[in-house]
Amino acid sequence: MKGESGPAAADRSSVTSGASAASARAGRADPLAAAREICLHQLAARPRSRAELAAVLSRRGVEEEIAGLVLDRLAEVGLVDDEAFAAAFVSSARAGRGLGRRALAVELRRRGVQPEVSEEALAAVGTEDEEATARSLVSRRLRVMEGLPASVQARRLAALLTRKGYPLDLVRRVVEEAVEAVVEEEAEEADSDVDSLDRGVQRRPRSRWQS
Repeated sequence: MKGESGPAAADRSSVTSGASAASARAGRADPLAAAREICLHQLAARPRSRAELAAVLSRRGVEEEIAGLVLDRLAEVGLVDDEAFAAAFVSSARAGRGLGRRALAVELRRRGVQPEVSEEALAAVGTEDEEATARSLVSRRLRVMEGLPASVQARRLAALLTRKGYPLDLVRRVVEEAVEAVVEEEAEEADSDVDSLDRGVQRRPRSRWQS
């Protein structure tokens, strides 16, 4: 069979070239779509920083250039925003885990948030806010320490606040005040019990055998 020539051959060549180009474009688009799906799946589970998403893409074998394009696009539409991520993380970690500023800074750094972004988010946590959170933590924990010696309570509370990232001067002050308040309350209750016992003894009727 003779090969086609003329317009028919040109048309077939054009169709073939067009199909090849379309196939090539599809091939180039697939990595972008795959990377985007990976990011969206990660974001559906919980908010993530850009660095966290980049790390996931790297582990999945996504090329750095492709990852950058996808992350840039997600940032353009507001799905990747480290400032919003940092602010939300600080708020939720304080409310849910009672973390102090130092621990919050460590957690943000571990998630790849840039220092200047972290500092802006942490600026929303004032000294009074941090102290209030520390006192709330101590108050809740003291409820399950009833009956323990004051020294044991103080040691465990100090360890708790230190792990949560509170400054040592705040830890000492908050713990000392809380434990002293408990000791005073227990002393007042003991005095009240003694007074009640004394009144009961005084009101006891005299026996007819007593002169």
